[in-house]
Amino acid sequence: MMTVHEIADYLRVKERKIYDLITQKQIPCTRVTGKWLFSRHLIDLWLMNNSETSLQDLRFKTIPEIMVGSHDPLLEWALRESVSAMAMQTTGSLEGLSRFSAGEAMICAMHVLDVETGEYNVPVVKQTLQDADIVVLEWAWRGQGLIVARNNPLAIQNLADLLAKQPRLVIRQNGSGSRILLDHLLEKSGIAENKLNIIDMLARTEMEVGLAISGGRADVGLAVSSVAKQLHLDFIPLAKERFDLIMRRFDYFEPPIQKMLVFCQSIAFADKAKELGDYDIRGLGRVVYNKR
Repeated sequence: MMTVHEIADYLRVKERKIYDLITQKQIPCTRVTGKWLFSRHLIDLWLMNNSETSLQDLRFKTIPEIMVGSHDPLLEWALRESVSAMAMQTTGSLEGLSRFSAGEAMICAMHVLDVETGEYNVPVVKQTLQDADIVVLEWAWRGQGLIVARNNPLAIQNLADLLAKQPRLVIRQNGSGSRILLDHLLEKSGIAENKLNIIDMLARTEMEVGLAISGGRADVGLAVSSVAKQLHLDFIPLAKERFDLIMRRFDYFEPPIQKMLVFCQSIAFADKAKELGDYDIRGLGRVVYNKR
């Protein structure tokens, strides 16, 4: 239960406005021993009922406790270890955003570079979810680069070697954050994709890229450095990217999300991020975009 002062902070209005709403009987509340008290659950429902956004109907629809979008090894581990009820379905960033927009998931994980601004995720979220009541939270900054076999037998050093040495390249599906980044880096380097030796396989996750290389099916691919470390492969850094979590503001307080976020403040989580390597989690949970 919250007091008048606490509910005013929660709604970001003055206390005088709360008393006006009480007088007009427009806000759910109860009086106990002379004090007005407010149930946050009832307040959230009241806010939902008075929403003018196009997602109003979704507030009364059961949103599946599923995380869609991009894959991240640390995130997958955190979901499992936190014993959150949320399942993960790795669909790629843009496909995940589409499913999230349709109300098919509680969270979308993304790392989509906007090549015009250099910003991650927020531009495409603004464009895709214009009327949505959503929040974007920073998950981590992580290293992206070329993964090659241990000891780098082909001596690949940069993107130019993909053209010069013609190694077998495994790529991600269209709409994935890694594919968007790779396409941008190739274009920036003046390298035509159709001149590369791309194998007949699309990797659906970061780990599938690593497994294609460790299994000998490919020589090189773009993925996060933590995959290389897990599979004992070599890594050639190319970029740092911000990986974010997109959710509806009214879902932020749901148990599966809160359980995971609380776990991510633990020493065990920090140790795992250090073990996997090349994760900067100092900004984890920071609000990078809040659309009301």
